[in-house]
Parts: sequence; C-alpha cells; structure tokens
Amino acid sequence: MAWVNAPEYWLSRLVLERGIAIIYVFAFVAAARQFRALIGEHGLLPVPRYVARQSFVRSPSIFHVHYSDRFFATVAWSGAALSAAMAMGLPDVLPLWAVVPTWLLLWILYLSIVNVGQTWYSFGWESLMLETGFLAAFLGNDRIAPPVLTMWLARLLLFRVEFGAGLIKLRGDSCWRDLTCLDYHHETQPMPGPLSWFFHHLPKPLHRVEVAGNHFAQLIVPFGLFAPQPVASIAGAIVVVTQLWLVASGNFAWLNWLTILLAFSAIDVRSMAMLLPIPHPAPLPDAPRWFTALVLAFTMLTVALSYLPIRNMISRGQRMNMSFNPFHLVNTYGAFGSISRTRHEVVIEGTDDSAITDQTVWREYQFKGKPGGLRRLPRQWAPYHLRLDWLMWFAAISPQYAYSWFRPFIVRLLQNDPATLKLLRGNPFPDTPPSHIRAQLYRYRFTTAAELRRDHAWWHRTLEGTYLPPVALETLTA
Repeated sequence: MAWVNAPEYWLSRLVLERGIAIIYVFAFVAAARQFRALIGEHGLLPVPRYVARQSFVRSPSIFHVHYSDRFFATVAWSGAALSAAMAMGLPDVLPLWAVVPTWLLLWILYLSIVNVGQTWYSFGWESLMLETGFLAAFLGNDRIAPPVLTMWLARLLLFRVEFGAGLIKLRGDSCWRDLTCLDYHHETQPMPGPLSWFFHHLPKPLHRVEVAGNHFAQLIVPFGLFAPQPVASIAGAIVVVTQLWLVASGNFAWLNWLTILLAFSAIDVRSMAMLLPIPHPAPLPDAPRWFTALVLAFTMLTVALSYLPIRNMISRGQRMNMSFNPFHLVNTYGAFGSISRTRHEVVIEGTDDSAITDQTVWREYQFKGKPGGLRRLPRQWAPYHLRLDWLMWFAAISPQYAYSWFRPFIVRLLQNDPATLKLLRGNPFPDTPPSHIRAQLYRYRFTTAAELRRDHAWWHRTLEGTYLPPVALETLTA
C-alpha cells in the first residue's frame, strides 16, 4: 500500500535509526560524566533541591520518585549502553512489538534527565533530541517497509528546525539582512572549532555568499522537502551539505548532526544509488495493522501539537527554542537571531597568597573547550556537549546568565572539589586549594595571519575589567 509504506526509504530509515542511537550515546555519556558537578547531590544546581520545589506534572522525571548520585549514574550509563546496542542493530534483532517500547524507554530516560537539568539543559538541541528520539519509535525495523507517515513527520520536523531558524534570523539582527553577520560570527560564536580561525579570515565577499546561502538553505529549500522526487532528495542533500559546513566551522553539540539525520528522510534510495553502490534488498512486507494504527495515532498527535509551534513560527514575536509541553514534543526551534560583534571571555584565576597585593601572582584556570590560552587552537568537541563551557559564554555576555550557578562554582574551586575540577582542562593548584579566586573580563579576537606567524597565537586579548573581585572561601560561605 503506497499510502502506508515507503520501501524506497529503507536506507534512509537505517541512517535515521542508527544515527539517532549514536547521538543518544553522546547525550547519555555527557550526562554521566558531568552530572555530579552540575546537578548532583552536591552539585552547583542540585537535583534534590530542584525536585523539592517542582511538581511532577510540570517536569515529569523518574527522579521525582527517587534521586541519588548512584541512581542518576545508573540511569545515564544504562541509557548509553542501550543506545549503543540500538546503534549496533538491536532494532533489527528484536521483534517489532519490542522495538517500540525500547525506543520509548530511551526517550523516558533522557526526558527524565533533561527535565531536572535546569540551566545546564536549557539548549534547543535537548528538545530536538527528545522529539527526534520519540519519532524513532515509529520508524519500525528492517522486517517491515518504512511507514510513509513517519518519514513525512521527520521532514516536517526538519522543516520546523530549518525554516524556524531562517525566520528568526531574517526578523532579528540587521546583519542577517545586509549579509554581514559572518564577518563576526565565526569569531564570537559560543565555542569555536579548530577551523573557525580560517573561516573567520575568509574574504568578506565569501562571507556574504555564506549568509546568502544560509538564507536559501533555511527559507527556500525546506519547501522542497515536500516536493516529488528527485526534488525532495536534492533539498535534503542541500541541507546535509550546509549542515556539514556548520559542523566544520564550530561546535554546536549534536544540533547539526540531528539535522543531517532528519534530512535523510527526504532522500530516497534511488537518489543515493546515483552516488553510491547500494544493494537491492528483498521486498519488505507491509507493517502489521497494530503498528499502522500506532503510526496514525502518532501522526494525529503531532498534527494537534503543531498548532502552537507553527503559530509561534509565523508570528512577529517568534521565540526561539521552546517547548509547549513538558514532554518536549513538537517544539519550536531557531538560533542566533542576534549576533555578537565582539567576543568577551570570563577568565578565572587563583592564588595561594594569603594576602592580596600588587605583587600577587595569579594562575589561570583553563577550560576544555572555551577560549583561554592564547596559543591553544580550539578543539572539535561536537557532538559531545561541554555544558559548563557553553554557560561560561553566556556568563561573559551578562552576569545575569550566571546568577544561579557562578558563585557555587567559585566555592567549589576554592575547595578543590574533584568533580568540578574534572570539568576543566587542568587544575593550577593540584596540592592545596587556592586562598583566593578572582574573575577578569577580557575581550578576545582572532589574531591576524601576521600575528599568528609572529606570535604563534590564535587569539589576542585585552583586559576590560573585573568580573569578580578576589574572594576567599570564608567570605563566600559566611
């Protein structure tokens, strides 16, 4: 039944299922490795304190029933192990009736983490992970033909991601309209990658081409996703290429990778065969009636929940990256409606001097991903997500963004807290904790080609002022 099944998308489904599972692995591993310092029992924003004042209805999570650091670690590592099994082909080994609840179990586990993650989990790609992960439950497995409706819902999700991002830019900063945003963005984005310096120094006419290409990919191409083949495949391929450009130029966790995976929902096997040698599988049987009914119910739910996101997307007061329900289903997306023209960084320093004088020697804390040392080339971290590094970028924009967690963070550094120090690149005080800590606000910019050759430095920085004056532990804990 052509209106129910789409066997020509068997390879697209395979890419979607395996890819979603791999991204789940990164998400769960990042949660397992970072939670103790960020939201653990003694973390910067502890989960027990949060769930005590938040109802289950507003933030459904299994951690409302019970929380301990050991239990959270068990949930996160179990999610990572199950995701890895799904990536290695578990859906094709299990019967169809077991595949659906397995995907839903992964979704429940990650939803439970996101809904207690507070500021650390406030990024748009968390909602995209959950919405895409929920959709995976209705893709079936290799024992049946891919459901037409699920593949179309994946395209609809991709449309909301891309078109919403395009609209927020067009309505936002004027530099998107005059095509100058990328004169700044490669330098001022939250976490530059190893190629960002080179992207920043591309000729300005090419930056104009980048912005124009972005508008085309996000405002025109998404409509092609719903066109007949091969137009839909071409539209999907354009999305893949533009997202790979973003992957190369920065670190945006798994946002770009999920977008790439969703783009495959529009590319049929005939189009892929034009580029790759693809085997012809045996004909796939139709899905059982119960699964078809489940897909139809999911489609009806998605349509019903689409009203608010679409209304938000077409309104003049469009908001970026928000969920209209506590389950993070059918969300609104968008990023970088405004672009920073200058880059500021909060540099945290400590000293073991008992008294602060003009001769005090300060030693700098280095982060794993965010700019710090001037001669250190930024690393590629995506799709892994360094949550503290990202929030430090927001903290440099305004202290209000760090109000809830920055003071506890400084306290943990003054205590040489092992869990917190694991989030950093190194500890300049390995033997005894510092006596005082301060934070300085610097303006950073990429060096010129001549400066790079002369100084072997990727960054140049200028002190702009004090972000936090020197403080001691007894002052903060009094």
